Parts: sequence; C-alpha cells; structure tokens
Amino acid sequence: MSKIIAILNQKGGAGKTTLATNLARALQLNGNQVLLVDSDPQGSSRDWNAASDAGLLPVVGLDRPTLAKDIQALIENRDFLIIDGAPQIAELAVAAIKCADVILIPVQPSPYDIWACDDLVEIIKARQEVTDGKPKAAFVISRVIKNTKLSKEIGEALEGYGLPVFKSFTSQRVVYPQSAAIGSTVLDVEAATEAATEIKAIMQELKEFL
Repeated sequence: MSKIIAILNQKGGAGKTTLATNLARALQLNGNQVLLVDSDPQGSSRDWNAASDAGLLPVVGLDRPTLAKDIQALIENRDFLIIDGAPQIAELAVAAIKCADVILIPVQPSPYDIWACDDLVEIIKARQEVTDGKPKAAFVISRVIKNTKLSKEIGEALEGYGLPVFKSFTSQRVVYPQSAAIGSTVLDVEAATEAATEIKAIMQELKEFL
C-alpha cells in the first residue's frame, strides 16, 4: 500500500528539500517505486531535478491547495510519495497534512528554529485529534554540528512539543549542497559515505516508524 510522507517546516532553510530528495533517492535505491512531489511554489525540488536533466527521480509539481485531492491520482503503482513542503504557506501545509501518512519535520539546532515549529505542530495536532492520531509526525534534526552542546540539547527541547524525535539526523556537511547543485544526492557521490549512512539511517527509522 502506498505511503505518503510529507516533509514540512514553515521556516525556510530548515533542510526540507535536502531531506526530501535524499530520502526519496534512498527509498528508490532500496527497491521502491518513489515519486517526489514538489508542493513549494519556489520549485526547489523541480530545480534540483532539472539540474540532472531529470536523471534520478520522477518529480512533479503540485503547489496548489487542492494537493490532497490531486495527489490521489498519482498514488497508483507507487510505494512512496514524498512531498517537499512549502514554507510559510499555511494553506499548502494543511493540504499536505490532510493527505500524509507520516510528517517529518526537519529542524536545525537553533532556538529560533525550534520556536518556529509552534504553528506547524499545532496544525498537526489539531488534525490528529479529529482523525484518530493520523498522520503520525516526528522531528528530524538537520545540519547537526557534531560534539556541540546545542546539538545535544535540541532533542530535549523538541520533546516538549510531544512529538517523537528521530535518533537519526543529518550533519552539517558540504557534500549535501554540493550534490544538490548538480541534481544529485549524497547516495550518488563516491566521497559521501558518511552522509549516505546518515540518510540510510533516517530511511530505516522511517520504515520502523511507519
């Protein structure tokens, strides 16, 4: 049965597209039929896809409030649909929340990024209250700077929102933007073994979370 994974954060620069493209590619390489859905009017995932002449993943743009309805036509023969969410557009975020099975919220280890999650978490919890706890939602910490006190504390701060925090995370590594610039992923770059391990760990944790 198809699963819809929405990657949402209303703050720009949280690492949504990085997580969406790399996670979609990891699932594809793991033997799944995957479609990446770009719901951001800025079209970051579509730009990424164009940089490789659409060489890695099928990507479609659905940046309208009818996303929840429109996406149903794309589910057939897909194991996973990954939605790269739009920042700061409540209507599109709500549409993604309505159709998702799981929401992943990438958040950087900074107090501002943690505080910026308030509105999104409220919308998700309001939806869960009327739909018997669906969709499931969890935080994924992004751009961790290893061995810093702040990176250790963010998990505790996020737990205050009452949503799980994945143990897996992405680190601050130059290979993430470098691979994105050529329409690739860390799973396709030879020198990116540590970053690829991070993405595979997130994929595995997602599968267990489902």
